[in-house]
Amino acid sequence: MSRAENRLEITRAIQGTARRHLADVGPAALSLRAIAREVGMVSSAVYRYFASRDELLTALIIEAYDELGAAVEAADAGVRRRGDLAKRFLAVCHAVHEWARAHPHEYALLYGSPVPGYAAPDTTVPSAARITGAILRLAQESERAGHPLGAPVRTVSTQERRALGGVRPALDVTMSDDRMVRWLMAWQTLFGHVSLELFGHMHRGILDYDAHFQQVTEQLAADLGLSG
Repeated sequence: MSRAENRLEITRAIQGTARRHLADVGPAALSLRAIAREVGMVSSAVYRYFASRDELLTALIIEAYDELGAAVEAADAGVRRRGDLAKRFLAVCHAVHEWARAHPHEYALLYGSPVPGYAAPDTTVPSAARITGAILRLAQESERAGHPLGAPVRTVSTQERRALGGVRPALDVTMSDDRMVRWLMAWQTLFGHVSLELFGHMHRGILDYDAHFQQVTEQLAADLGLSG
């Protein structure tokens, strides 16, 4: 085994162990020393792979975003009728839902409470953008196809219009303010719903999570003008 291959194998072992520790202690209490012991390394050696806990957290965040991004992209690509935006939207929503339930601790790292003292660097942005990018592509295709939004459509205020300025640079097509607001609401509802379910806030209130999620996402598709 070459030196590069050996380094890659050890790096993967460290990250795999760190992911298991997320379930036990959470990201804030992640300890490089404890991880080193489990991997079978002296504590000083692990710092040759990750200089700090924050550097390890960043690697875990990028890995999780890439896994979720790959799941979302695969779900979208799996819909053969590319013009069926409703089916593609629902596929993306279900991919997020299923990945989050299969990887609750990684989802919490991405979308849960901020880790005290940690600020994610810009290196995490390309991986995070894979998820939002999949949703933005559907929004843009909906604009090109001229899908009418579900009624009623409220007027976007001047303040809201200014607030949308941060999103527009990511768009390849000119999108109407009302469509952009509606898609942002759908994005917020999707991740808000998944978070409420995953973090136990729907307990006893919703008796069938799958049926309710289906209902919510189908309503979102209708609101976006993708169904019917």
